Amino acid sequence: MRFTPFRAAPLLGAALLAACGLATASSHREAPFIATVPKVDATDFYMFRSYEPGRDGYVTLIANYQPLQDAYGGPNYFSMDPNALYEIHVDHNGDAKEDITFQFRFRNKLANVALPIGNQQVAIPLIQAGAVANAKDAALNLGESYTVSVVRNGRRSAGAALVSNASGGATTFDKPVDHIGTKTIPDYAGYAAKHTYSVNVPGCSMPAKLFVGQRQDPFAVNLGTIFDLVNAPLDVITNPALIGAAPNTIGDKNVTTLALEVHKSCLATGDDPVIGAWTTASLRQARLLDGTPTAGHQTAEKVGGPWVQVSRLGMPLVNEVVIGLKDKDRFNASKPAADGQFATYVTNPTLPALIELAYGQAPGALAPSNLPRTDLVTTFLTGIQGVNRPKNVVASEMLRLNTAIEPVPFEQQNRLGIVGNILAGGNDNAGFPNGRRPKDDVVDIALVAVMGGLCMANGTTDALGFGAACNPAAVPLKETAFKLHDAVDQAVVPLLPAFPYLNTPIPGAK
Repeated sequence: MRFTPFRAAPLLGAALLAACGLATASSHREAPFIATVPKVDATDFYMFRSYEPGRDGYVTLIANYQPLQDAYGGPNYFSMDPNALYEIHVDHNGDAKEDITFQFRFRNKLANVALPIGNQQVAIPLIQAGAVANAKDAALNLGESYTVSVVRNGRRSAGAALVSNASGGATTFDKPVDHIGTKTIPDYAGYAAKHTYSVNVPGCSMPAKLFVGQRQDPFAVNLGTIFDLVNAPLDVITNPALIGAAPNTIGDKNVTTLALEVHKSCLATGDDPVIGAWTTASLRQARLLDGTPTAGHQTAEKVGGPWVQVSRLGMPLVNEVVIGLKDKDRFNASKPAADGQFATYVTNPTLPALIELAYGQAPGALAPSNLPRTDLVTTFLTGIQGVNRPKNVVASEMLRLNTAIEPVPFEQQNRLGIVGNILAGGNDNAGFPNGRRPKDDVVDIALVAVMGGLCMANGTTDALGFGAACNPAAVPLKETAFKLHDAVDQAVVPLLPAFPYLNTPIPGAK
């Protein structure tokens, strides 16, 4: 396999996942505390130039929450937490602090539908009393709605302004009920489409799009096998012919999506086209449980005090396989500007050593030897020079996107993003780690990078500037580093061709 210094440089982006490591469904209950409050657990975060025809001037931001939703998970299903604050943050000057924050707050209203039983009106036990086709349908017993606020210059700054519906000016939006089943909602795709809004964003002259609702989980991964100490033969995960040999472990799961499509001019300001973004969820510091709750919906909990961040997600896979178990809750509560406290997990990642243990190999038999991993530090914390590094950057973990790089049509997208672009000699620089698209196979990119793909591209001449130690001599898996995969093909996951891009959720009953 041949690499040239000029074309290999973007491969540096693959290292962003090298630090993030192997393969898990991104942030699915990855930290001890968040496993106890799944309604505020962020599963994946996406940011990319919109590739829907005619929308290429826009950036799509997608934050998924509530992991591993079984479609049959009634009778309550997966409403969002009205006592939580869900946020998407954007940094447009590289200082590791949010300049624009989109805040989502939810309200769940019980209609208290009752049926005449004898001479009594008796409340029903379900969230629906018949077929549902429209927002605020009379058959819905539980209606979900939400607001979106825009805050500038710090998430807790004053002056939050509400996003409004471009049609009529309303500032409260309806969320579709989850896909209970085809008898309740015969045309879920049509029903959900009625909940996609054209909106006006304060401070932005271009209209945006907004959707919040259940979607099929777009992530693909061989989850159980990976967590079971990579329970697959090495000759399987290094055979390109077996990229799609295993079923997608979470192919039958849904998630809840917060999606915004905002014009790039509203996100990238000044003369720097690079933006960084991440999503967080926060809960009130105090929670009081009422042992004798009154009639209603979610009345057993009273909350108060300041917001406390309990979930954080930018790059995929970080908290699962980079951050040590003892610091996972700490990472979820942290902000990008304080990421120096986690630097050792990047400079001296444990994942390559764990892979060696999993395969019964001696230390150094499989893991790259260029320690400390300055190649990973550069890409993981600053972005790639000439690709998605801000002009002035503070080292910090977040998903970064160069909004000046044109999007690539879905059919032409390389599932390995920039890594695949280099290997194939193509022109797809719009994929991970320059942002992240739903089709990008971040698991396979991570495997390639963590086991030395960067150093193979760097060469003995230090073409990428990461020190002489980062060269092919540091890579025990020289012949197979670029063939690594988890046997699940991200590229075959069903997606939509337009906003909100993620597929219609799986029904509870067909």
